[in-house]
Amino acid sequence: MSRILITGSADGLGRLTAEALHTQGHDVIVHARNADRAAHLRPLTDQGAGIVIGDFADRDAVRHIAAELADQAPLDAVIHNVGVWSGRNVMPVNIIAPYLLTALLPLPERLVYLSSGSHFGGRARVDSVDWQGKGVGSYGDSKHYLTTLAAAMARLFPDILSNSVDPGWVPTRMGGAGAPDSLELGHRTQEWLATSEDPEAHTSGGYWYHQHRREPHPSTDDTAFQDRLLSALADETGERLPRR
Repeated sequence: MSRILITGSADGLGRLTAEALHTQGHDVIVHARNADRAAHLRPLTDQGAGIVIGDFADRDAVRHIAAELADQAPLDAVIHNVGVWSGRNVMPVNIIAPYLLTALLPLPERLVYLSSGSHFGGRARVDSVDWQGKGVGSYGDSKHYLTTLAAAMARLFPDILSNSVDPGWVPTRMGGAGAPDSLELGHRTQEWLATSEDPEAHTSGGYWYHQHRREPHPSTDDTAFQDRLLSALADETGERLPRR
């Protein structure tokens, strides 16, 4: 049994991931933005799932969640599922919050970051980025940064497993009812990477789609860009990745 945090798990892929892992017997911790959203998770929390509550657009809320979790039993895996498609919260939620959690929590054995095919349209730059969400953010850029963060973690911490996942364009609230990809397959890869003993799931630094490894945007594996991104995120948040 693994102890697993799934961020953004009140609905959509995060909820399906949490339900599947809970059914498999894992010790699941779900996350909701606020108390109203948390109420939707009662079927899981009533059955023993843990829960943390906080708006990931608010850095103080992310810090509070990290502190709360650090006082509990160690995590075996974190699935960074939370994300927004558009608006001012794109950068704060899609990259700042996952970076902060990664920097503040004791590193688990496995990290899974939810990327997107949209990351191919992201730009490999860190200058003049609106990390604070004062204006509308670029979803493609945010997922490009997140995919790069996953690759950087794999390089810097070879004793953990860090991977990114493109779940596909699936029919969730974010994806829309007409999305063409499989909702079932959309959450299986992250569950597999977080828990499986399969040899392939014990690899690191991959970009995955439906349990098949694919090549990400070339710049995500550029170590110089990785270092620039990590430096920019550290400067912006005041938090640096833990040393090992």
